[in-house]
Parts: sequence; structure tokens; C-alpha cells
Amino acid sequence: MTANSRCSAAEPPGLETQRREIESLLRECELCAGDSWYVVEHRWFDQWKEFVETGDQNSSSFPGQIDNTELFEDLDSYHVKERLVENEDFVLVPAEAWHKLLVWYGMVVGQPPLERKVVDLPSTLKVEVYPVEIFLCLHSNMDNVITAQFSRADNIQSIQRAMCQAFSVPPGSECRLWMKSSDSSCERLRNLHVSVLDACLSSGMTVIMETRNADGTWPSSRPQIMRNSVEEQDSYRGQSGVCGLTNLGNTCFMNSALQCLSNTPPLTEYFLQSSYLEELNFTNPLGMKGEIAEAYADVIKQMWSGRHYSVVPRVFKTKVGHFASQFLGYQQHDSQELLSFLLDGLHEDLNRVKNKEYIELRDAEGRPDQEVAEEAWRNHRRRNDSVIVDTFHGLFKSTLVCPECHKVSVTFDPFCYLSVPLPVSKERVMEVFYVSLDPYAKPVQHRVVVPKAGKVSDLCSALSEMTSVPPSQMVVADVFNHHFFKIYNSDESLSCILDRDDIFVYELSVQEEQQEEQVLLALYLRERSHYRDYGSGSSSYGTSLFGHPLLLGVPRSSCSQEALYDLFLQRLARYVRRPDPSEELEEEEEDDDEEELYKTQTNGISDDEQQEEAERVEPSQAQLSEDAPANSQSDATAKVDPLPELNHTQPSQDHKEATNGSGSQTELLNSAEANAANCTSDESLCGNPSSTADATSESPADQTPQPGQTAEEEREEDKQEEACSPSPLTIEQSTKRRACPKRRKSLFTIQAVNSNGTTERGMGEGGSAVSFSSQPYVAIDWDPDMKKRFYNENEAEKYDKHASMEVPQQQTTVQLQECIELFTTVETLEEENPWYCPVCKKHQLATKKLDLWSLPEVLIIHLKRFSYTKFTREKLDSIVDFPLRDLDFSSCLLRKKLSNGEPRSCYDLIAVSNHYGGLRDGHYTSYAKNKDNGQWYYFDDSKVTYAREPQIVTNAAYVLFYHRQDKIRKPTLPPPNTSPASSTPQPANETITSCKDDSAELGASSYVTMETD
Repeated sequence: MTANSRCSAAEPPGLETQRREIESLLRECELCAGDSWYVVEHRWFDQWKEFVETGDQNSSSFPGQIDNTELFEDLDSYHVKERLVENEDFVLVPAEAWHKLLVWYGMVVGQPPLERKVVDLPSTLKVEVYPVEIFLCLHSNMDNVITAQFSRADNIQSIQRAMCQAFSVPPGSECRLWMKSSDSSCERLRNLHVSVLDACLSSGMTVIMETRNADGTWPSSRPQIMRNSVEEQDSYRGQSGVCGLTNLGNTCFMNSALQCLSNTPPLTEYFLQSSYLEELNFTNPLGMKGEIAEAYADVIKQMWSGRHYSVVPRVFKTKVGHFASQFLGYQQHDSQELLSFLLDGLHEDLNRVKNKEYIELRDAEGRPDQEVAEEAWRNHRRRNDSVIVDTFHGLFKSTLVCPECHKVSVTFDPFCYLSVPLPVSKERVMEVFYVSLDPYAKPVQHRVVVPKAGKVSDLCSALSEMTSVPPSQMVVADVFNHHFFKIYNSDESLSCILDRDDIFVYELSVQEEQQEEQVLLALYLRERSHYRDYGSGSSSYGTSLFGHPLLLGVPRSSCSQEALYDLFLQRLARYVRRPDPSEELEEEEEDDDEEELYKTQTNGISDDEQQEEAERVEPSQAQLSEDAPANSQSDATAKVDPLPELNHTQPSQDHKEATNGSGSQTELLNSAEANAANCTSDESLCGNPSSTADATSESPADQTPQPGQTAEEEREEDKQEEACSPSPLTIEQSTKRRACPKRRKSLFTIQAVNSNGTTERGMGEGGSAVSFSSQPYVAIDWDPDMKKRFYNENEAEKYDKHASMEVPQQQTTVQLQECIELFTTVETLEEENPWYCPVCKKHQLATKKLDLWSLPEVLIIHLKRFSYTKFTREKLDSIVDFPLRDLDFSSCLLRKKLSNGEPRSCYDLIAVSNHYGGLRDGHYTSYAKNKDNGQWYYFDDSKVTYAREPQIVTNAAYVLFYHRQDKIRKPTLPPPNTSPASSTPQPANETITSCKDDSAELGASSYVTMETD
């Protein structure tokens, strides 16, 4: 080398010093993940070693400038050759040694230094000679692809920075990266802080970058947006945040909660400013890998872009269902439950604490409250530090006192929302229909006040005060779909009766002491079809229930067909007209075949089949008769029709008789046989209305379970039908019937049925009496023509209203302050949730008291409208009067002295989640105040309307959102002009945003609809 070559580098130290320093570095430097090492051509490095070992500065072995020419494929791209071998083609030197050599000898002009990173491969550390070479492109221009090399130790954020620089992406743009492998599948690179190695990026893959659109959507997954027209897709500009959410199917609960959180200023601004990107926690085992936070951010940015009428939150719904299986599908849920999950999920996804330390909680042990509270809050923040904690978390004091040793345990616990109870009334208002004994009196609707924890006897007593009828003469029944869903015993709880049930109370006749005992008879009305049901495999007639059923007290001796026919005609006199003498109702002889077929083929079983069936099931029939009264004591909570006792006033005696095997069935049949024996003449056979009794068969359509029928009912019905065997007509009866060419036709026929109104398969001996083989239910079957002539449907449906129905129900109103006071009252723990006393060394039902210590910036108050106890389940519709401004908690806080500069706990309302409906179904909406213009809006799924402050306080309010006054910022925009120049105010429900499909005019009336989802 010439002297000019040496001038490019600094004057090196002595050759021995060089050799000693470099060899020391090569010997002592260990591989450490992330460190930089450099690739040096093996030939140059060998020449350098030879040079320093000679000790002659003027030696001909001088290596000259560092030259890696032999390692490159070409000198244009400086791409490293493939399959180079360490210590044959190159050597690796640590960064410190490289910098010394570079200072001493310099480097050939134009050549890049070959810096390589140490990567932590499974079970080994290795210098990465060949980095990952990947292709980079933008989602908006997939044809413009560039190639770049990254170390496996580099993080994804370095790739994003390189792409932003290479593609001139405007600073501040929100980007996200996708990894595309050779099989064309794409995967999100969510965690920008993970290494290329951990992200499984390898050479040949493509990284695609996309930037968020102005409307808050992403180009790669543009969601469905509800538009009024295609032309408005890019032209619509509305108020930010005034955007509906489409109901995906029973998702109004989710929409209501999202609208309330969307209008919580500190949380929404945090997401709109993309502050969440730097705080996403992908390693928290309690979190959702940042997916819930990202999905929520997407919804918020779309809603606040001002470019959508309504957003479809389908991706968010899918993410919620993925991480909380209770929200999978499209069932109805509670908005507060979703809110609780969402706040907890957002907190864990955005928790700034990456590694939670174990902290042992200490009891107060007599220390001052201030000291214990500060310690508890400090410990809480050591494990939980997120925007959710900053915004929503407060602290309350919990005091437990052991009832035995009086040990006092004091702890301070954080809370995210307050669930405050509502004062529960001990009384309940019920609406029932009273059916008098007077056949010409219409049913009367009454409104009675009964104890919530009362029994059916209490309902009868309350009704007795209005009707002057003794409670002992009343029977209460639930009527559903023209039959008795349940007949209640007097000692059953009223909690099993829902407000929407149709409850009928029937007056029974007075039973004298000497008078024979009565049978409680349930009477159904059925209509026979015009046509036989040949498609069911039989040629019998189908029947369908109609009208209102009745309950009658019938003496045992009056249970013959003839007596029952007259009794039913008398009982139905108000809407069933008796035939005039001039109206001859005669049946021709050709009708006998149909009548015989109708009687002999009960439920589609022929005579031969019936005989075999009768022989096969006869023992089970007797067993069913014995067990019937026992089965009647069914659980009140299960909607299974009971088998009412034959004598309703003496249940124990009837039960005893049935157990002895000589119960009411045998007695009833004996009286019927005696009655039939007295009718021996032809006239008694031909002219007696009872001779036309039929055993109607049900068609398959009629045998299907009624709506609301439970599996137990269906099984019970199947058992009864199997146990009751038909008795075929005898030859003598057939002969006697054919001997009557004409006979008087009755208005209806009487048939024994089960509780659902389907035909029993047995009749009384000779067809002259009704057989109550398992339960006293009968039906009167009407021919359609006879029903049309003699049954007055309009009159049958009429009823009167008692004066109690005219008295308006006063809506109970409670103050929010009362609910908060209830929250802080002393209560005793339930047996299911005892407290372990450390002194007594056992679980105790301690007394518990909660006190508010510190309150958050945004206070969420959950009104516990859904009340669940051991005996009752109800929704409380009381109006809670909550203030819209200046809600002062100063008197509720246990800590009276505020520290310097600490604001007063005074709050203004910013949002309300509403629930309309009852326990089983309902609809959620929300009111919210826009943070930018200060205007209140009413959000009902995809519809958004203006709202006035007087509309906000209703009995539907369920979850309240309050913002502390010292944190409230003044609106940056003027309120919208909701009134025209004529100063005539527009309706407060004027629609702001609405989908085309849902934009039907609803008139000027209030927009709130009570429909279920």
C-alpha cells in the first residue's frame, strides 16, 4: 500500500497494541441479543493479522482499507452473496472492534458496513448474517413494491417508520400493518413492539400498510354504513357523535351502552387522539390482546367522523362474543352487564402495568381511615393503571362486624360504578277477571292490591271485599289460549303469577252441610271442523278450542250427560240461545254412520286396536287414577297444569279416598250407571240429548302443544292418553241406535278431555255419563252450524270494568338521594355469602356497611330495577327523580375534609341508558349530551332525534352517567337551531339521522316506542 492509502485513516497505535486490543475484544465479547456485530471479509482480516504479527509498519503485508468486495454479488446493489461460510468467507467482529479497525484503516469508499444483529433463536444466540428481506407496499397502491432488509431483532415499529419514510406518509396518520404470506392470507401485525422474529416474518413475505380513512373506517375492512342514498356516501357531513348504531338483532342493549360511553368526553377524546395506540397491552393475561380496545376505537372513530348516519357495529359485536361467551348469538342481554364487561376489558387491554406484582392486602387494624385509604388506592394503582382507572374508578369503605365476637374489619375497595337499590314496595297491584255465579252477569275486571309475598288466599280476600263473596267460594285460575294453564290452590304463592297472566277468579255455589259433596268441573268450549281429518290416518273429526273456559261446582249425582247438558245450557245462558219450540233439530238416519264413526274412532284408533289397547293398558289406568291427586301438587314455579281435587273444599278426604282405590272416579261412574239404568225406554235412548255424546278425535294439528306448554305438560298429556283406554260400542247399543230413524239433535255434545282440551280415550259406561278417569275436565263440542246459529261470540267476549279500574295508578317516585342512602345502610350478609371471621375461625353472617370515600371524574350509577329474591322476580318501574345538574355528593362522602386544590364532588348528567319492558323482554335506548355542542339527543338504535331536558327523567332510566363539574369543558360549537325563524318550536323528537328503511313517519307524537326487540 502507498502512503496515500494510509492517509484516509487516523494514525493507528503500535502493531502490538492493535493485535492485543482486537484479540482481547474478540475473546471477551459475548453474544447478547440485540447487540451489533460486523461482517469483515476473511482475506482482509487474515492479512491484517499477518501485518500486526510482523511488527513492521513498513511491511508489504499492510492490509489497506477494509474491503468486503468479495462478499458482494455486485457493487451496484451491494447484495451479499448467498451461502457464505463463517471463518472461510468472513469473520464476525464486535462493534467496538469494528469501530477501532475503521478508525485505524478506514473503508473503501461507497461500500456499506455490514452490520448484523444478534438474535435470540430458540435455545441459542446467533449473529444474523442474512437479515429478513421483505417486500413493502401500500394498500392503496399494491403495484408499487419496494424491497427492504430488517433484522429479526428489529421491532415492527421500525418497519412502520421505514415505510412511512419510503412512501411519504403524512405525519400523524394512523396506520396499521398487515403481513401477507405466500398463500395470499393476511394477518394483522397488532403489536408494534414485538420483534420481526416473534412476528414470524420471514424473507419473501409482503408487509402492507394502510391508513385510516377520514370517516374512521379502514380501506381493507370498510364496514356496512347505513346511507339514505348512494350519492350521499361521501357528501354527508353531520355533527360529530350524532350517529346511530344499527340493531343487528336484539343488540339494542349494546347500542345503548355504546352511545353512553361514546358521549363520555374524557374516554372519547382519548380514543379520538389515538392515545390508546401507545398503551395497548398485548401481554396482559387478563386482557383481550388489545382486540377489544381496537374494535371499540374503530366504532368511536366512525361515529365521531361526522360522515355517517348510522354505523353497523358487527366487528365489535363479534369481538365481544369471542371474549365473553355470554354475549354470543343474538339473545337479549342487560346493558349494564355489557358495560361492566366492556369497561373491564378496555382497562386490561390498556393497562400500563405490564407485570403485575403480588400485593398482600392488610386490614385496617385500628389505623386512621385516611392512612388505610391512601394505602389501598396506592396498591390498586400499582397493579391497575389505565385511562379507565383515571376516569371511572373511585373508592369506598367496607365495614364488616362479626355478630358473635364483634370483630370489626375495615377495608377500602375500588369501584367502577355504583349499583344502588331502589326502595321496594311490599304490595302489588293485580288485575283479575271475576266470573259470578249469575249466568247473565258479565265477567268484571277488578284491580286489587295484594301483598307481594302473599298467597292466592290473599288475592281472594282482597277480591271478597269488593264483591262480598266469601273467599272460600272462589277459585283462581290462569287462562291461556282458551284453556286453563294452571288452577291455583289457595296456599300457593302469588309470586308465580306474572303481571301479564290472564287471571280469572270463579265464584262457586255454596255447599250446605247436608248437601252431597261437589266436583270442581273445568269446562272447555270446542268447535268441530266441517271436514274429517283423513290425512291423519283416521276419518275422525278435528276440534279447536274457543271462548273462555269455566269452573263449576257440580254435585256428584248431577254428572250424567243429561244433567250436565242442562246445567251447561243454564250456565251459558247469556251467550247461548236455547232453540225455540218451532225450531225442530232432528238428525236424519244417514247421520248415524258418521256419529258412530265419530264415537268409535276416538283419536284415530279403530275398534280392534282399541280393544287391544284397552287390554294392554288397563292396569296402568288404575294406577293413574290412584296417583292423580298426588300429581296435582305440582311445583308452583313450573307451568304444569295441576290435577285439581274432585272436592275442592276437602282435599285431604279426596286424597285419602283416591289412595284407597275407591275414590271419586268409581263413585262418579256408579252414579252415572244408576242414572243410565233409569232410562230404558226407546225415548230415553232416542230423545235424550245425552245419547248424542261423542268421543271426538283430535287432528294432528290440534294435538300439537299449545304456545307456552312445557315439556312436562306434553309428557303428562302423553301419559294420560296412554293410560285411558277406549271402550267400544256394544252390539246392543248399535242396534238400539239404528232403531231410531230420527231423533232430536242437541246443541252440543259433552266429552271428557285432559287439561289441554284434548280428548280422553275413555267414556262412561254406555256413554250415558262422563268418565273423569284422571281429572275433571270436560269439553262441549259444537258443530260449526249449530255454533253459528245459537252461540253469540260478541256477547261471550264482553266484560265490565269495576270502579277500581277507573282509579289511575299512582306512579311511585323516589329521589336518587334515597337510593344512595339505601346503598350506604347497614345490611346483614345472606346465608349464601357469609364472611370468615379471623377471630371466631368460622363463617359468620356479619353486618356490612358501605361508605363512599372518593369519587371518580365520571360517576356511573346503576339503578337496580331488576329485583331477584328467593320468592319473587320483578322489575321495579318506580320513577327515580335524578338531577340533571348539580348532583352534590358532599354529604354522602365519608371523608369530609378535602385536600388542597381538590374539587367538590358536584356532578352534571351527561348520559342515560333506558330500559322499556319487563323481565323477559324489552328495549334499550339512551339519552346523551353531545360534548361539542351541548345538545341532548335521543338514540334509538339507528335513529337519532333531538331531546329536551324534561323528557330525560322517566321510569325507564336504568344507568346514569355523571361528569364532575370541574372537568367539564364548555362546548366548542353553538347549539343546533332546533326552531325555525317563526319561533315556533319544532317537536323535540325531530329526527336527525335515520336510515332510509326506518324513516317512516311516526307523526308529531313522542318517538319512544315500547316494542320489544
